[in-house]
Amino acid sequence: MSAQGDCEFLVKRARELVQGDLWAAKAWLITARSLYPADFNIQYEMYTIERNAERTASAGRLLYDMFVNFPDQPVVWREISVITAALRNDSQDKQTQFLRGLFETLPGRVQCEMLLKATEQCFNTLERAEMLLLLLRRFPETVVQHGVGLGETLLDAENIEDQESPVNCFRKLFVCDVLPLIINNPDVRLPANLLYKYLNKAAEFYINYVTRSAQTENQYQGTQDTSDLVSPSKRSSQKYVIEGLTEKSSQITDPWERVFKILSIVGVRCEWQMDMARRSFGDTLLKMKDVCRYISNYDNESHAKYKTQVVYSTMLVFFKNAFLYVSSIQPSLFQGPNAPNQVPLVLVEDVSNVYGDTDIERSKHVHKKRKLAEGREKTMSSDDEDPSGKGRSRHITVNAADLPNAVEVQESFRLARESWELLHSLESLDKEFTRICVSWKTDTWLWLRIFLTDMIIYQGQYKKAIASLHHLSALQGSHSPQQILGQGSLENQRSLIQLATCHFALGEYRLTCEKVLDLMCYIVLPIQEGVKLPEEQPTVKSKFRKATELKLWPCTSKAIMPYCLRLLLACFKLRAFTDNRDDMALGHVIVLLQQEWPRGENLFLKAINKICLQGNFQYENFFNYVTNIDMLEEFAYLRTQEGGKIHLELLPNQGMLIKHHTVTRGITKGVKEDFRLAMERQVSRCGENLMTVLHRFCINEKILLLQTLT
Repeated sequence: MSAQGDCEFLVKRARELVQGDLWAAKAWLITARSLYPADFNIQYEMYTIERNAERTASAGRLLYDMFVNFPDQPVVWREISVITAALRNDSQDKQTQFLRGLFETLPGRVQCEMLLKATEQCFNTLERAEMLLLLLRRFPETVVQHGVGLGETLLDAENIEDQESPVNCFRKLFVCDVLPLIINNPDVRLPANLLYKYLNKAAEFYINYVTRSAQTENQYQGTQDTSDLVSPSKRSSQKYVIEGLTEKSSQITDPWERVFKILSIVGVRCEWQMDMARRSFGDTLLKMKDVCRYISNYDNESHAKYKTQVVYSTMLVFFKNAFLYVSSIQPSLFQGPNAPNQVPLVLVEDVSNVYGDTDIERSKHVHKKRKLAEGREKTMSSDDEDPSGKGRSRHITVNAADLPNAVEVQESFRLARESWELLHSLESLDKEFTRICVSWKTDTWLWLRIFLTDMIIYQGQYKKAIASLHHLSALQGSHSPQQILGQGSLENQRSLIQLATCHFALGEYRLTCEKVLDLMCYIVLPIQEGVKLPEEQPTVKSKFRKATELKLWPCTSKAIMPYCLRLLLACFKLRAFTDNRDDMALGHVIVLLQQEWPRGENLFLKAINKICLQGNFQYENFFNYVTNIDMLEEFAYLRTQEGGKIHLELLPNQGMLIKHHTVTRGITKGVKEDFRLAMERQVSRCGENLMTVLHRFCINEKILLLQTLT
């Protein structure tokens, strides 16, 4: 029998004995290896028996022998491939844990060599990178030789694969796994321009990861229940999976903390002006302003260095705080429709003074048929208009109930705003920041456009804000047609209300009215009456109240409709109380003053005073929309002898009725009777839902309202 035949016989005999007598099988193989030490099949059979019996130490020794003595055997590399796959696997099953333990029994030098050679056997870029990453983590001394090469390979693969988003498997492995190993290793020498390149890649990845929309997550998560989603500060707990990676590998804890740590390490390596103490965002911003003060005094090399420091430090402060602001006022943008019950907010002009001088204590409605002169003297200076206040100090108020962390949100808005201003304060900074924004395609970031729009409104640049809102609408349209439930409607409401408030600040009252009436189509009725309006709740605001205040207003039907009605009132009262007579505008004002009654009582008295001075008043929609009992009694009083016998044309086609009744001796007797009956019917309507009445007024009289402001 030949030697090959002898070996095959001995292996076959050992296999037959494994099930019945394991020790006999081992004896046969030990004998066989003594006789034929160079035969691979005998060695592999011995290894298979030990591996199947899950004897870690003995299986490890045999694997080591095969790796040293038979490095070219495909079977050996298949086995090593299974083991390295277990090392990369997140699973905790028994077999995987055994294979990891087996690998740990190998000498460190052999582990290193095995991983290196296993990497060479990989043809898939991602698998090869994960294998090399195993090597770098276990043997830090290999980072100097392989770290930068692996990083560049991943970045090249990202370009070759033409990834649409920076949040992809290649960038994740580079930024989260490879880059920290490179920049934390003092033996790896990197030029400044390469460090800046890596910082740029890391910042782009982390910002896109944190600000990914709920819509994007749903694409990756499939049918995952969105009720598991939590607040932006705890986004790492979401089951978000990056394509090509496992669920565990896709999770990133404290992404903002990580990117600021990379910024700090790069700063130390590039010898920026910085201290090692942990700084707040405010302190960082002050430091960058200080660096800017002297930046023009440095030579070209130092100027470039400190310019980069200012741009990246300030830029990260900007994006972090802009995100904190937007995620607080519009949480559903990041968390989906099943986010915790937090009301979305929208930044608008504060028109709470629309009812006139609200600081004067209102007199109580003591007597419905009071002397007109007494009541009217109180209101002659009730509604002096204040200009938009461009250039003045702006303050933002918000109801504490709507935004529990209001102080922090307003601080984030301030820091983001000041960071933006610093980045545009010098031409060199502006140019570099713009270059980065273009490369990151920040003009497609919906959340950022929301912040920029609010910032422009804050700055009082209303024409620019209107252009920004049109850009925002275009962004919303470019997103996937499978919009998150309710999100499209919310975005439309936000855009329309901000367009209305911008046109109002510009004095473009017809356009204001147009946007408000368009918005009424989104209002969901019925709206419950009896709820407190935002002004009646505690607010968080600055110490000094000025006429140029802004307000973070709840973007819900219940809150938006009262705000819209105030805007309409503000538009029409300017026209109603001019020297020129405009009964239509005055009638609209009276209808709108029913909201929040009796807050508008003084203004209503001013309207009554104007009617008395005119001696007559015509508004044929009166009985369609005026249901306030106080107003009805006041108008009934105007027709009496004591009230001045004011001629009122409040019935539809009343002029035709007068002509009809002139054939009798009592010229206006029939009209008076019609008025009395109409008033009685109207009193019976006083219990109607006022918001339903006013909503119907806005919808049905849209053309008339717009014509009044033409």
